Amino acid sequence: MNTLLNAPLAPLLTRLFAEAQTADAPLRQTLAKSSDAERAALMDRAKTDYRGFYGMAKDMFLPVSPETGRLLYLLARAMNARQIVEFGTSFGLSTLHLAAALRDNGGGRLIGSEFEPAKVARARENFAAAGLADLIEIREGDATETLARDLPEAVDLLLLDGAKVLYPCVLALVAPRLRAGSLVLADNADHNPDFLAFIRNPANGYLAVPFAEDVELFMMC
Repeated sequence: MNTLLNAPLAPLLTRLFAEAQTADAPLRQTLAKSSDAERAALMDRAKTDYRGFYGMAKDMFLPVSPETGRLLYLLARAMNARQIVEFGTSFGLSTLHLAAALRDNGGGRLIGSEFEPAKVARARENFAAAGLADLIEIREGDATETLARDLPEAVDLLLLDGAKVLYPCVLALVAPRLRAGSLVLADNADHNPDFLAFIRNPANGYLAVPFAEDVELFMMC
């Protein structure tokens, strides 16, 4: 049985993505009406005050797209991933796709991170409802601290989907655990051009390729 396509996970994901559409609609509408300068100012705040920015968005899902969710599942299944780290859990939609892959791979461990306590509580409810809570450890707090300790010896897949300004720091924390062939998926990496330039430079040890409009996929060489 494919965990992703069957109950209890499939209907839960359908409901959560619908909730995300409703919850995040005001932000999308605001951005659509904003000038280029206003959007740039908002992104600058995300860089200089990421706690304040994401605190402002504490009721928003800000999830990966359904297509990116399926990509995560496919990648984790294809590489038979057993140890996964995620930066930026939010309400857990991406986490659920990755944990489903772990279940169908025969088990494993997913370490997630989220600094909004309300989101952590809601994510744990979603993990339990999906029957996947036994595979997931979500660490509450700043990922630069929570992901600086007790990581698996080898990490098969890393998902970067939190504050874009922290992508370099989080990658640096996990990189010593990445093996040759480990995959990293960065959502909206184009919001951090310096980071994007770093991972696209083969001299830094990664082979990168843009995927769709909002995802950068790269591999430890």
